Amino acid sequence: MPLSAVRPSSVRSWTVELKAAGLADSYVYALHSRLSQVMSDAVHDGLLARNPCSRRTSPRAGGQRPYVATTEQVWALHDAVADHLRPAVLLGAFVGLRTAEVVGLRVWDVDFMRGVVRPVQQGDGEPLKSETSRTPLPIPQELSVQLSAAVARWGGDHVVTDGAGRQTSTWALERAIRSARPKVSGLPEDFRFHDLRHYLASLLIGSGLDVKVVQHRLRHGSAKTTLDTYGHLWPDSDESARAAVGAVLAARGDSSGTATASQA
Repeated sequence: MPLSAVRPSSVRSWTVELKAAGLADSYVYALHSRLSQVMSDAVHDGLLARNPCSRRTSPRAGGQRPYVATTEQVWALHDAVADHLRPAVLLGAFVGLRTAEVVGLRVWDVDFMRGVVRPVQQGDGEPLKSETSRTPLPIPQELSVQLSAAVARWGGDHVVTDGAGRQTSTWALERAIRSARPKVSGLPEDFRFHDLRHYLASLLIGSGLDVKVVQHRLRHGSAKTTLDTYGHLWPDSDESARAAVGAVLAARGDSSGTATASQA
């Protein structure tokens, strides 16, 4: 089919046929993601007006758990990309912005003094579709300083540029990640920029934050989405419950022992 003839209904039919042929959900999901990347490149090159792939055409990801990079891998990736793209890695790993949101983030969308990032548009200038996606995100002062320094160094209206003050593209960003990936020990071959969000989720969960806080920071539409994706990262609830009950019983035993000793 010519690219211009591909409609969302065509994509949905294609994924249904792939699943009917016996392919695993995770593999069909990966194929859809690759097609979406091709279509995004076509939009960037002016061959298409709009990407026919979206969340509505995307099949279920299946039971595949996301790869969570280590802190060392995140910093290694940050150091492996070109200097002008390093703010993008910071925005992905420590703010949780998606690829198109990073590319579309303008200087005035960041309050550097108060430490707030306000994603409002995609790289093509289209507004983010949901109120949840436009949630203001607090950032630490250390990150504000690094982003401000990058803006001062590279210039332009966007926080992430092509190195000459012009807006970069999702295609350039993903290409940079693909080029840097082999330089980072242990990163899987299919690691994408979007996977930096998984690192942020693990960082928040590991710090003891509850599901509602993580949902808010990742701007998920529901807590169910957060739990379905990252539920395995939370500490085992059975062990936590056992420890909580054990602590009460131990405290009771200690107080009883003290009382008996006092009576004696």
